[in-house]
Amino acid sequence: MVETSVPETVQATVLVLDGSNTLSFAAAVDPMRAANRQAGRPLFNWRFATPGDNDITLTSGLRLPAAPLRRTAHCDLLLIVAGFDLERQSTPQLGASLTRLARQGSTIAGIDGGPWIMAHAGVLDGHRATTHWEDLDRFAARFPQLTAQNARFVVSGNRLTSGGAVPGIDMMLHLIEQRFGPALTKRVAGSFIYDRAPTADSPQHRLGPRSGHNALTSRAHGLMEQALDDPQPIAALARQLGLSARALQLQFRARLGTTPQAYYLSLRLAEADRLIHQSDLPLLDVALSTGFNTQSSFARAYRRSFGRPPRQSRQNTPPRG
Repeated sequence: MVETSVPETVQATVLVLDGSNTLSFAAAVDPMRAANRQAGRPLFNWRFATPGDNDITLTSGLRLPAAPLRRTAHCDLLLIVAGFDLERQSTPQLGASLTRLARQGSTIAGIDGGPWIMAHAGVLDGHRATTHWEDLDRFAARFPQLTAQNARFVVSGNRLTSGGAVPGIDMMLHLIEQRFGPALTKRVAGSFIYDRAPTADSPQHRLGPRSGHNALTSRAHGLMEQALDDPQPIAALARQLGLSARALQLQFRARLGTTPQAYYLSLRLAEADRLIHQSDLPLLDVALSTGFNTQSSFARAYRRSFGRPPRQSRQNTPPRG
């Protein structure tokens, strides 16, 4: 198809906060670089910004020199990459800069912890938004003035929010497609050998579905994840999918070589293992949060799966810093 007009170059600012995930940082920047390369001209010009006057350090140790956002007079697109310690970094000064750019009509997009920074500044008030699935419930409770949604990324007017790094790539490809068309977007995705998610509102999976899924078993996976603390009978899950329990059994056997019951249990135990290593919840609460009625039944199932009792796993977990 012959292009009839040449879109203007997008002037972008990438705001990076201390403790950001390096992969999320790359998810914001590399799609713009790839778009420029595939187009053979600068579709995006970008500069980096920091919240204040101090250098910031990514989780990998990569450092970015200080470039305070308050010095940014204008930008078409503001991308916010954040990871940890978000409350401390959401200063009134940073909020004022975000509010100013929002009032100028900038498109503002957040990756990983970026939506928290946007919400703190009030630029998501009245909008739909998402963030990383680990924090989505806290996000919804902390900011009732927005509508939290479990999705890979959410577009709400000129506000875009995404979960972690990979949904951030989905979001960036959406931005490229909206401004420069699907043909270029396919070339950019192809340059990363990247398969895009079917839709923006596909839910974030806590525990990425293993390979081999089809559409039905993937939907079943999503339903299971939504009820890890209160496991649903397989017959009830099948009804929600418009299947008989027997048909769902056959789908799991054919696609994944296991039963829905065993698959469901593996999800619950994987979530329990995550809570043991990444939270301070008492082990009884871990058990209840993953659908076990007693700590003893949880301990038996956990040991069969991981070869050690949950208490030993907790003791062997390095302290969180």
